[in-house]
Amino acid sequence: MQTFEAPSAPAASATDVRIEPLFADQRMPGIVTPARPSVSLVEWAAQNRGLLNEKILHHGCLLFRGFGLKSEQDFEKAAGALCPTLWGEYGDLPRETLGEKIYGSTPYPQDKSILFHNEASHTPRFPLRQFFFCVKAAASGGMTPIIDCRDIVKKLDPALFKEFAEKGLLYVRNFAEGIDVPWQKFFHTEDRAVVEAKCQADGMTCEWTEADTLRVKAKAPAIARHPVTGELVFFNQIQLHHVACLEPKLRAAMEMMFAPEDLPRNVYFGDGSPIPDEVVASLGELFERECKTFQWQDGDLVMVDNVLVSHARTPYQGPRKIVVAMGEMFDAVNLPPLALA
Repeated sequence: MQTFEAPSAPAASATDVRIEPLFADQRMPGIVTPARPSVSLVEWAAQNRGLLNEKILHHGCLLFRGFGLKSEQDFEKAAGALCPTLWGEYGDLPRETLGEKIYGSTPYPQDKSILFHNEASHTPRFPLRQFFFCVKAAASGGMTPIIDCRDIVKKLDPALFKEFAEKGLLYVRNFAEGIDVPWQKFFHTEDRAVVEAKCQADGMTCEWTEADTLRVKAKAPAIARHPVTGELVFFNQIQLHHVACLEPKLRAAMEMMFAPEDLPRNVYFGDGSPIPDEVVASLGELFERECKTFQWQDGDLVMVDNVLVSHARTPYQGPRKIVVAMGEMFDAVNLPPLALA
């Protein structure tokens, strides 16, 4: 009996989508839209990773809009096509129950801002790719501002640039019960010896304090070179760690509760010297001048190069759900040397 094979679907073509700047006069972000309603982002991404890598390195951030993504499962499939090496062991975000390697966004009061940061840049290992998906846009606010870290590094005061480049940063974290995530959840173990071994392997120091709290110290760059392009970037989580970024009343309360070395989070220059409050304030002003924002729409997927781009979150009203994925994990020790003249 004669049999016939069903014709295979045509290969996804680069011309199946449009990629252009979201804002006509700005490099970042780029927006990716389908040329026709039938284009599958999963199929297109799987066959056009070379083009995607080229575009993400140029724009730093790509907004995928109009691809009919509806659910957390749709997002995980699309993120997996965009980045086959999604990471499922992140301890700083809550696991999303409707996916295997996706997370809920940072649980933080909706009337407060989450300040700018490169994800996990305070740790020895961080993702090169990060993804955000809008399941439900807020009624107002709830935007995810982004900053091109290549532009920031060019606009730093030269003396401050030199100090950050030469000294780097020292992040100090005390896993205070009820304030930060428990160390057991962050390290995925109840065994202190396992924590100590992991910290040693990752080049971090750790100690168990008199308050039975884990204190971890990690040195990290502030000025880095992108591992692919070699471009200089300002790569950090200063605003998420420095006490000057706390609201005044909260800072006062924290400083009454904790000795300086016991604060849940803080950051210093890499030699342990303090970063002055006025330096942190000047960085915040620079970030606000340079950030780009856009309104989320349900079904939007955003892909960022986590070294080129830092992100934040504005306050919002009404229900909002953004889920997160990350991948292409990279060890900080493998960053290219600065080799500054």
